[in-house]
Amino acid sequence: MHNDPQFAHPHASTNRGRREFLATLGAAAATGLLATPVFAQSPERRLRVGIVGGHFGLSFQFHEHPNCVVEAVSDLRPERRQNLKKTYRCDKAYDSLEDLLKDPKVEAVALFTPMPDHARHVQLCLAAGKHVLCAVPAAMTLEECQQLVDAVKKTGLTYMMAETSHWQQLTQSVRKFYQEGAFGQLYHTESEYHHPGLEELFFEDGKRTWRHGMAPMQYPTHCTSHLISVTGERLTEVNCIGWGDGHPILKDNVYKNPFWNETAFFKTNRGNSMRVAVWWRGAQQGGERARFFGDKMSFYFGGPNGARPCIVRSKVDGQTERDAGGFERAAQVLEPYQEVKWWATDRLPAPLRHDSGHEGSHCFITHEFIDSILSQRKPAVNIHEALAYTAPGIVAHQSALQGGTLLKIPSFD
Repeated sequence: MHNDPQFAHPHASTNRGRREFLATLGAAAATGLLATPVFAQSPERRLRVGIVGGHFGLSFQFHEHPNCVVEAVSDLRPERRQNLKKTYRCDKAYDSLEDLLKDPKVEAVALFTPMPDHARHVQLCLAAGKHVLCAVPAAMTLEECQQLVDAVKKTGLTYMMAETSHWQQLTQSVRKFYQEGAFGQLYHTESEYHHPGLEELFFEDGKRTWRHGMAPMQYPTHCTSHLISVTGERLTEVNCIGWGDGHPILKDNVYKNPFWNETAFFKTNRGNSMRVAVWWRGAQQGGERARFFGDKMSFYFGGPNGARPCIVRSKVDGQTERDAGGFERAAQVLEPYQEVKWWATDRLPAPLRHDSGHEGSHCFITHEFIDSILSQRKPAVNIHEALAYTAPGIVAHQSALQGGTLLKIPSFD
């Protein structure tokens, strides 16, 4: 197997850097949100990072960041170690995470290991005195969630989760709309992570991989982050329905999961609602997309069949229209939205201002991890945010196993 990413960090910028950071947050700071600060050159120091996991771990930009040195790489598979060395132009390679952690020059670790290993690997890194960035999700159980909180608190080191939906270009635009008050009251959000055909990843060379039988809601963060990263809300209750067809592939998996698809309905701590659909099978187009509904404005990500991102505004200037039933109402105006390429702006250092994986998110993840450590501030997806994204899915799956029972979601803040 190989290693996956999650990031950690300590926080404290220079006085000037801190003032710039707070000024950039604006309204977000008032709501407790951490927005993407405009890039300011970090202190004249280069963070020495070790990268673990030569599959997903190949798709980040640590070697391009002006304040980073890739000190070492690691994977259990020789061919993947070679790929890491080539991608990051690094000659120092270790056979295992444990060996890499003994290297005193490595200050921080980017973990891209299999999902079931995340919590254990993060704790190993923190115990070794390394900041850590880790792939999603943060944990598999609520017990692991608590272990991570305790480990981060005990060590005082930086932890960050590499959640891509937080940094999608459209998510960043929605966050800006929300901070400006454009939605009015944002009362409902819908998010979908549709990945038909995932069973092709259940096997490799005839053997089961860690993905075999994975419960959809145990991989919820691409969806839950769409709301939480925008408003700062917490998901507090859930009922979830699972669907499976008794397919032989799902039999006898280590997760004891009978479902291909799971659909959850969440309540937030502000009394708002969110629907999340994580589906692995069926006649549906893949993708990660969201819809945000407010009383003044709503926003739709691009959808299947070529639908483009758009805004819907509820007119308040007296303009009316008739609906399909012939009733008169305030005009609902549809506006096409031209996606902003935030990766091309000064939110990133110049060498990272290019498109990257998962809708331009990887360069932001790379920069946020490095800059948060060097500036001594919390990363946007710190341990509390990571668990706010992760824990609701763990509980949602338990609800599905109980036929849709309404369950409470614990807070780890």
